[in-house]
Amino acid sequence: MLEEVERWLAGRSWSAADRPLERLLAAKAADPRRGSVSVVLPALDEEATVGDIVTTIRRELMEKVPLVDELVVIDSGSTDATSEVAREAGARVVHRDAILPRIPAVPGKGEVLWRSLLVTGGDIVCFVDADLKDFSADFVSGIVGPLLTDPDVQFVKAMYDRPFGDGTGKAAAQGGRVTELVARPLLNLHWPQLAGFVQPLGGEYAVRRSLLEQLPFPVGYGVELGLLVDALHTVGLDALAQVDVGVRRHRHQDGQALGRMAATIYRTAQLRLSRGHLVRPSLTQFERGPDGFVPRTHAVDTEERPPMREIEEYVSRRAA
Repeated sequence: MLEEVERWLAGRSWSAADRPLERLLAAKAADPRRGSVSVVLPALDEEATVGDIVTTIRRELMEKVPLVDELVVIDSGSTDATSEVAREAGARVVHRDAILPRIPAVPGKGEVLWRSLLVTGGDIVCFVDADLKDFSADFVSGIVGPLLTDPDVQFVKAMYDRPFGDGTGKAAAQGGRVTELVARPLLNLHWPQLAGFVQPLGGEYAVRRSLLEQLPFPVGYGVELGLLVDALHTVGLDALAQVDVGVRRHRHQDGQALGRMAATIYRTAQLRLSRGHLVRPSLTQFERGPDGFVPRTHAVDTEERPPMREIEEYVSRRAA
């Protein structure tokens, strides 16, 4: 590990308990211009979990203490009751397709996160996946905390244990299979300054809006790696941080879904390594059919959205 990363780990890795809520509220009150907080949940068919997450954030961080100013669920085309459940729990719900209709939406998590900047106003934007179980408010307060108390910090990722059930009733120490098999090797080999991030692909992170609006957003699963790498190049390692928030439990993808995710993440990394050359943007997988194995070819996300500060509607909205 680089000496620079060792120093970063000592100075930019914290626990949620390091910043009690009282300290965060005091910091927010002292500098309200940089202290407004928007929490965004991208959601697709998450009726089983989104309500509990919204309820916890609203109760613990909006009603008991005024830490979060805005709580928005962006529905990216759910066919279940995700929107209704989220709205009843107290979130403002916006459909992906209603945001920036001039540019037709494409499927993908990154697409939803990018569009969320147009319908939120917080100086700090906190993204939280909508499939988390046993959700704790520490996931929000923990990663928002450094942005409120440390002016030099601009991008904070959550770190946590990811237990993975193996069907035996026991939980293995780590989930995060794509992280360990794809993302971590890529980062260590090509961006060794980012080798200290425990969960580089985690969906829980808080970022200053002023940074987010400068970054391109991969439209699919590559968004987490893309934002992290681009943030490093934009503001430097010392502006990045991570906070231990405990344990993350969520729904796990099957092996083929993970394969598609891995291909997208590799493509995102490859694009950043060599802007002028792309690998073939497709992935063939195999499923057993009645007559043997059948190939299924899937497109790998090849589109990215431009920095939000280049979008006319966003600039007009921020100037109003």
